[in-house]
Amino acid sequence: MPRPVIGISTYQDPARWGVWEMPAVLLPAAYPRLVRAAGGLAVLLPPDDAAGAAQEAVAALHGLVIAGGADVEPARYGAPADPRTGPPARERDAWELALIAAAIAQRVPLLGICRGMQLLNVSRGGTLHQHLDGHTGGPGVFGAHPVDPVPGTAYAQAVPETIVVPAYHHQAVDRLGDGLVACAHAPDGTVEALELPGGRSLVLGVQWHPEMGEDPRVMAALVRAARHRRDRSGARPAPATAACGAG
Repeated sequence: MPRPVIGISTYQDPARWGVWEMPAVLLPAAYPRLVRAAGGLAVLLPPDDAAGAAQEAVAALHGLVIAGGADVEPARYGAPADPRTGPPARERDAWELALIAAAIAQRVPLLGICRGMQLLNVSRGGTLHQHLDGHTGGPGVFGAHPVDPVPGTAYAQAVPETIVVPAYHHQAVDRLGDGLVACAHAPDGTVEALELPGGRSLVLGVQWHPEMGEDPRVMAALVRAARHRRDRSGARPAPATAACGAG
């Protein structure tokens, strides 16, 4: 049986390689590596502002990952920008919010990682803390801290015990969005995972970076849900030309 197709959001940034320096569609290689390790086939989703592009891309997938990265623009949740909040990435915000909405509407399993979890919360009307300390190991260095699951949640089914996770964030969930529940916490009470229960597909966000660790169970849960959706519905992705790409 072919592997389930898992799309991963990407972003455009200036990049340099060889003799070239120009805008490129980027994604750390650890993301597709983790998808492959969990049994999925990774495809990259470059930002696309064409009408209906997100719906078309998601229809070509069995599962979706919203990757980590830049701060979500505070205007998205009705807040003024804190001086410590990074510059806005409006094109990326718009693209990934559209992907999230399409995945939930089409019941395509969804995993948000770090920024992806925060954006999932904002997409449901939630808000963010714009700065907190102690969740990195310093500039450009991942920190580590324990995460405790909430019993009875989908996350706890996948990872039932306390684990130490690689983390790099200075923003976090404040008010939970509509229908979302917290399913894991850090020792300081920070929401470390959230999910949308009661649906027919997995909708999960984690605040840490599983792609930088050695525990594949969160991604394995997504791939398992993607495979189940495919097998239950007989769904086969459409030709992936609209959903695949890399700069």
